[in-house]
Amino acid sequence: MRKTIALALALGLASPALVAQQPAATTAPVPLLWKACDADNCLYLLGSFHLLRSTDYPLSQDVDAAFADAEQLVFEIPPQEMESPELQQAMLMAAMRRDGSTLSSELTPQQNAKLDAWLGQNEAALAKQGIAPAMFQMFKPWFASLMVTMTGMTELGMQPDLGLDRHFMGNASKTGKPVGGLETGVGQIELLAGMTPEEQRQMLEESLDSVSSGGIETQKLHDAWRRGDVEALINGTIVEMQKEYPRLYQVINVDRNDAWVPKLEARLKAAGTDDYLVVVGAMHLLGSDGVVEKLRGKGYQVERICTACTAQPGKK
Repeated sequence: MRKTIALALALGLASPALVAQQPAATTAPVPLLWKACDADNCLYLLGSFHLLRSTDYPLSQDVDAAFADAEQLVFEIPPQEMESPELQQAMLMAAMRRDGSTLSSELTPQQNAKLDAWLGQNEAALAKQGIAPAMFQMFKPWFASLMVTMTGMTELGMQPDLGLDRHFMGNASKTGKPVGGLETGVGQIELLAGMTPEEQRQMLEESLDSVSSGGIETQKLHDAWRRGDVEALINGTIVEMQKEYPRLYQVINVDRNDAWVPKLEARLKAAGTDDYLVVVGAMHLLGSDGVVEKLRGKGYQVERICTACTAQPGKK
């Protein structure tokens, strides 16, 4: 099922932000939250969904307690860069075609037909973003895919500004807690722009297929995140990516996790007794390639913090 890359980005990449009926939430999301400590410092590792609904709040008391206990917060991208106009400009510069070609010239007839149908159905939604359908011909496939996915998720009531990372960026700003990042926004843009032409076309086609099904795959992923269902999230993103796009999975997930672990370990080993709340895409914490298992492999005892899981055996 080639509906993996674009959906995985909701759990894996905190790109800058460029209404449907919202079901009422009766309980707080079950958190994907782990705690790793050495002798004097601790890391709270919280798995984010980068676009959420207002009904996904308030969060669980476990998450609120972790935020209260942490002296500092760490995100994929530093908040000051995430919110900068320069980063959004850099993304647009990387996304635009400059050789006089059009997006349609790079796609197959079938892919063009899917894109044209989607543009016709979503003209009003795109107008809200200040985008005319004809503008898509100026985009590279990876960026067109992001626009399709983001528009589809927005139509489901999910918003970048409500994502878990942005929620805690706002809380850190209100409380004056120091913040930092594990990588740069420019690095994330280079990762996307560095995809092969075939990967970009596949990413766009699967985005179109996903939204054409009414967002079923997106909703399944969001529901699994709300349930704190590790196995469903692994099967819905990691397993499929490993099978369908092994090189891209290595770049998007494994390589970045490997680069983050030493930076997180340095915070554990730092002098003082500061605790950190680390908020990253949930995919980065899960599975054998995830940060949780990589820290365990270095000898740290990592435990899941999940009061709601005590009544739901198997959520570890």
